[in-house]
Amino acid sequence: LLPQTWSPGRVAAWNGKAMADVAADAADAVIAAATGAPADAVPAAIADGATPSLRGAAGGRFAAMSKLYNRAKLAKLSSYSWNIFRYIGDYLHLFGVFALLATLAKNRSCTGISRSTQIMYFLVFVTRYLDLLDHSQTAYLVFFKITYIVTSIIVLVVFYQLDATYERQKDTCSLFAILAPCCIGALILAESYSPMEVLWSFSQFCEGFAMVPQYVFCYRDRTAKDVGVTFYVLSMGAYRCFYAANWIYKKVQMPHYSDIQSWLGGMIEILFFADYLLSFTGLSLLRSMVLKVDEKINEIKEKVEMKVLGSSSSSAKATQDGAELRQRRKVEEEPVDI
Repeated sequence: LLPQTWSPGRVAAWNGKAMADVAADAADAVIAAATGAPADAVPAAIADGATPSLRGAAGGRFAAMSKLYNRAKLAKLSSYSWNIFRYIGDYLHLFGVFALLATLAKNRSCTGISRSTQIMYFLVFVTRYLDLLDHSQTAYLVFFKITYIVTSIIVLVVFYQLDATYERQKDTCSLFAILAPCCIGALILAESYSPMEVLWSFSQFCEGFAMVPQYVFCYRDRTAKDVGVTFYVLSMGAYRCFYAANWIYKKVQMPHYSDIQSWLGGMIEILFFADYLLSFTGLSLLRSMVLKVDEKINEIKEKVEMKVLGSSSSSAKATQDGAELRQRRKVEEEPVDI
């Protein structure tokens, strides 16, 4: 009954806390019934060593109460996890994915869309949803998880087929500069060092930065007016805002609830999304900083490539683009044989 979006390590930790609470509460109730004392007086009596041992009928009643109370408590926890904020967030995410696919189909091109962001989301989905192979889940979760994985693959295939329309000069964000800190954060903050737990933690940090390449793309493409791209970006940002509301709601209802990796990733993504919204008013606080950092990273990357390989990918791409442009001009200037 626990939320099936939690990592294996987090489920185990929560079960331990829940079982400890269940055992303490049920033991107090059974001892109170056996001794006739108020339940709230039992902990003090235990401290004084005045409680009898749990044997015979009392032991049986303790076991029965523990099982019943455990089931009721876990059912209550599950009900808090499935709240209106989560449902709205899920459907906004789904709307954003289909808005992206519709935009690609309508334009017959990848104009205005960051391929780096799509690669990031593919990594998020394939590393987070490995639990599909681990245990059975509700149809709701299976549908969303498979949909996200399949659609991310479809988007990357479309980028491969429409490579000629991909605007590389605007999609400048370095994936290495994002993925390296995500890997380090996953290793530091993972609940355990099992492969599934580390990959789950990595996916949370990776999603926090997944939209950054798209924001950088939009900052460089200020004249773009594609409604489909705007709907996609707004939907993906709003989805994380509602998930943050979902986390706050669960924390209020369940004080033991903790999800540090998701919270950190969500805060980072919401921060960048808020700045993206401010950019429409000209009050963006991070736009210039993000672009400067991105340019500096690309300069360092080019220097390293020049030292190691003797040439940089950007200069090679510029040469290739120039050759293609000259070839097109040559074809256009050739006389037509009537």
